[in-house]
Amino acid sequence: MGLKGKVAVVTGATEGIGRATALKLGQEGAKVAICARRQEPLDKTAAEIRKAGGEVLAVSADMSKVADIERFMKAVVDRFGRIDILVNNAGTSARGKFLEVDDKTWSADIELKVFGAIRCTRLAVPHMKKNGGGRVVNITISSAKQPGAESMPTSVSRAAGLAITKALSKEFAPDNIRVNTVCIGKIKSGQHERRYTREGKSADAYYKEVSKDIPLGRVGEAEEVANVITFLVSDAASYVTGTSVNLDGGISGTL
Repeated sequence: MGLKGKVAVVTGATEGIGRATALKLGQEGAKVAICARRQEPLDKTAAEIRKAGGEVLAVSADMSKVADIERFMKAVVDRFGRIDILVNNAGTSARGKFLEVDDKTWSADIELKVFGAIRCTRLAVPHMKKNGGGRVVNITISSAKQPGAESMPTSVSRAAGLAITKALSKEFAPDNIRVNTVCIGKIKSGQHERRYTREGKSADAYYKEVSKDIPLGRVGEAEEVANVITFLVSDAASYVTGTSVNLDGGISGTL
């Protein structure tokens, strides 16, 4: 895939899409820098990457905090000397009824998903320019293009991610920096499973129930998202920028 020796930054990489992406990029020969808030699962993911023969830097950092972002990105450059790939994956699936979502929830969601991506990208792009190019992939959701009821703040913060992707793809195209987004649908993840366990529900029962509305008849796997991200940051996608890829089993009503 042309990724050997590249330095890839993946945020929110302890489980789900982030973990699968970090592992895939490491398997393809990239040097991987990962971050997350919880140290124990972060160390576990780092160990998996090393066991598979990859080189990894793992830093505990909260992508909603400016100081943590700056510390993490500095650690990446100090360790590897460059940044070629950035996958802005850190995020949650916060949603509820509009009249019940308070300012604190709105602010936390936007800080993490919107400003987290903005700040990481702002720190990564100068290094990409210096290297003669780079790749940025923002993780968003297909429903950001077609929001449903009770979908905020997630649908709004992810819609901002779509706008950021398109604008930056045009601004940095002359620098050979490609910017794309993967718009996910229902993908298996630890956060879903923990939430439904707290509510006394079975994760398997939840996945089975939501699969009824998905044309492909099942919930997606994190590895399937990682495969698409790896393609987008590889030489195989050298003419792809400013694009959104729906990865939702066909559930979206928009292209």
